[in-house]
Amino acid sequence: MPTINRFADFHDEITAWRRDLHENPELMYDVHRTASIVAEKLKEFGCDEVVTGIGRTGVVGIIKGDKGDGPAIGLRSDMDALPIQEIRDLPHKSRTDGKMHACGHDGHTAMLLGAAKYLSETRNFAGTAVVIFQPAEEGGAGGKEMVDDGLMDRWDISEVYGMHNMPNMPVGEFSIRAGAVMAATDEIRIIIEGCGGHAAQPNACVDPMIAGAAIMQAMQSIVSRNVDPVDNAVVSITTFHAGDAFNVIPQTAEMTGTVRTLDQGVRDMIEGRIKAMVPAIAQGFGCTVKVEYIRGYPVTVNHADQTDFMVKVASDVVGEHAVESNMPPKLGGEDFSYMLESRPGAMIFIGNGDTAGLHHPEYDFNDEIIPIGCSFWARLIETSLPAKQ
Repeated sequence: MPTINRFADFHDEITAWRRDLHENPELMYDVHRTASIVAEKLKEFGCDEVVTGIGRTGVVGIIKGDKGDGPAIGLRSDMDALPIQEIRDLPHKSRTDGKMHACGHDGHTAMLLGAAKYLSETRNFAGTAVVIFQPAEEGGAGGKEMVDDGLMDRWDISEVYGMHNMPNMPVGEFSIRAGAVMAATDEIRIIIEGCGGHAAQPNACVDPMIAGAAIMQAMQSIVSRNVDPVDNAVVSITTFHAGDAFNVIPQTAEMTGTVRTLDQGVRDMIEGRIKAMVPAIAQGFGCTVKVEYIRGYPVTVNHADQTDFMVKVASDVVGEHAVESNMPPKLGGEDFSYMLESRPGAMIFIGNGDTAGLHHPEYDFNDEIIPIGCSFWARLIETSLPAKQ
């Protein structure tokens, strides 16, 4: 079962949808234009039900097969863009300064819309396809918001699946793994207070910058000396702010950073080490400190059976040779993790070709992969919900 010919027929139409979304990026939950377009198209396709406002600005479309009763399967796409200034001079370049689709959510939305159009036309399956368009993947936990708003229970979704493009993976290839596939994304905030004063009299001051430098250096030892070498983790301090004048030792210094882990035990251990280590170092320099460890998205964990199923579907579409079933895990984060905590499912990656990386100001979704992604979604539904004789 290769790529479905029907998607070649309206490839140009789906591309036009995608490029319109790219020209008009919206952030976080403020995806009102995008959600409105999605809802209008789902109604135009003839979905049995179209519901807006799930998870604030999410959209859900219900498509019932006409080949018998069966379970409900969820297919999820994200809709939001990023606060990045686009620098490529594309015909469909973002019209809004400081906002762009730098992660391909415009393409994800367009591919799922294309699949919804096809499934609404053919309905060659027994059960229900639930197409899910969520806001605020980029840091706003829109996936959690939709789950908390009753997404899974309202339509009795039994399994849920996601797909994300991957730059520098060849067009026509898929990759996936069972288990932890993307990382938990936690945030660190540290405020160090010393005693400011004249830079020419450091002996009369307590310098929070010295304490901060020691803390930043010591925190690198957590991964190298506390994490089992066979596990993966990252501790990165990414900002350090202190002082305003060349001749003044500041009163305070503030640091922020991120922790990425693929295992809950490692996550717990790193949080504990930071909370123990930072105050002790600060005290050694005569400073006081406030440490905040803010848990973000959980680890994205693909369920084994659903991963195997996605491998089968992808192999049917592009051939077994083009499907990597044991890809290395990524230390980026994904709020699809919340949906996978709620229901069995998995996330797969589709090759975007030789393009700039995700979250890069020169990135653009590759429209060449649209028929492949649409075909994958359609085959997943038709395979998981086979027509009854």
